[in-house]
Amino acid sequence: MTHKPLLSIRLAAPRGFCAGVDRAILMVERAIEKYGAPVYVRHEIVHNRHVVEGLEAKGAVFVEELEEIADKTRPVIFSAHGVPKSVPADAESRGMFYLDATCPLVSKVHVEANRHHDEGRHILMIGHKGHPEVVGTLGQLPEGAITLVETVEDAETVSPPDPMKLAYVTQTTLSLDDTLDIVNALTRRFPAIRGPHKNDICYATTNRQAAIKAIAETCDMMLVVGAPNSSNSVRLVEVAQKAGCPEARLVQKADEVDWAALDRAVTSKDGRFVLGISAGASAPELLVQDVIAEAQARFMVTVEEVTVSSEDVIFKLPRALTA
Repeated sequence: MTHKPLLSIRLAAPRGFCAGVDRAILMVERAIEKYGAPVYVRHEIVHNRHVVEGLEAKGAVFVEELEEIADKTRPVIFSAHGVPKSVPADAESRGMFYLDATCPLVSKVHVEANRHHDEGRHILMIGHKGHPEVVGTLGQLPEGAITLVETVEDAETVSPPDPMKLAYVTQTTLSLDDTLDIVNALTRRFPAIRGPHKNDICYATTNRQAAIKAIAETCDMMLVVGAPNSSNSVRLVEVAQKAGCPEARLVQKADEVDWAALDRAVTSKDGRFVLGISAGASAPELLVQDVIAEAQARFMVTVEEVTVSSEDVIFKLPRALTA
């Protein structure tokens, strides 16, 4: 009888679903329960195909734009990433009933942007062009009121209308370290720039990055379960690499893992191979457990969970779904 190679798994905690994702998914489920199917959702409610397909099976229909919805009597839900002000205005003009699943921490950034604008400041937004959250925040204000800053290079060259009347906000799912570099460049160039009272990068992004950093140096490889269009998941891979893990990969599910390559690597380390696992904020724990189960089928596995913080944040559902 051949013995399975030994594999140590270090499981980063916290990982996976955050309160904003939990709330958004629950909003779709409750809306289907209350109003029946179909319930329409503009854009992916969160960036995860497993979640989207699960909601489709329950009666959710995903569309890119409101004009795709033939039956205007059905409810429509806006995704957790937030939407430009033009979207609810469009829904109202079409006489549609809508529910907004924007994460409250994204809504906080919208409020900050509006406050700075009302006080006469030009706004620099640190974020990634084209990401739904960035599109939603840019769409809170008139065109030209916000300038997007993606890199330190952008921060070194951006030329705002009045350096004395300037503020910045950030996308909530960025790398903490990369964002700090950009903020430092902006504050050095524009000492009068106003920032948020509290970091815009959300607690879940912060905690998941801290958990990755806590184990990265001790791991031979890191797997981050998440979608390629999930900003926070992609950032976790980058954080793992920068924190000293020699190899970090993004996988959507267990069958995307290169098990043959992992088997060769584990065998070559003769019982000393350590695999780190985490998950982005829109990845369900089921997918993490599937990866662990697949590993257990191939290797003699020990699992150690490394917890850097606990989370007890809960965001309330809108009254329309609880009344």
